Amino acid sequence: MDIREDDLSHPQTIALLRLHLAGMHANSPPGHVFALDLSGLKTPDITVWTLWRDDRALGIGALRQLDAQGGEIKSMRTHPEALRQGIAAALLDHIIAEARTRGLRRLSLETGSGPSFEPALALYRRRGFTSGPAFGGYEASAFNQFLHLPLGA
Repeated sequence: MDIREDDLSHPQTIALLRLHLAGMHANSPPGHVFALDLSGLKTPDITVWTLWRDDRALGIGALRQLDAQGGEIKSMRTHPEALRQGIAAALLDHIIAEARTRGLRRLSLETGSGPSFEPALALYRRRGFTSGPAFGGYEASAFNQFLHLPLGA
């Protein structure tokens, strides 16, 4: 497995992002999806990585720098053919390590609620994320939730 910083130009990366957006829209009510599209991820405050095995992009994840001390995980998705192979865990560990390298003190994320989100929530909780308040301009609803990981000084 190879994790690479991504410029969002490769067709497989674009396909993974489309898959991510479709999944979010399929599992969240209209008006309650905060996932970023291709243009939303192409901003200076966001770094995107893809995980490759041979010539196949199997996962995507991004880190948005919110301020000098905090970051947000965006657009985590594993290709359906690669579920339960450690793809999401490897990407999450990479993003957490990068956040620490940048000196961030906390890492947060906004995600949906309901059964389809349980596998991702279990992964986040295994890495130490806990439920907490809304952040970064998000509004809490019955359809989303917020997780936070303190990274230390």
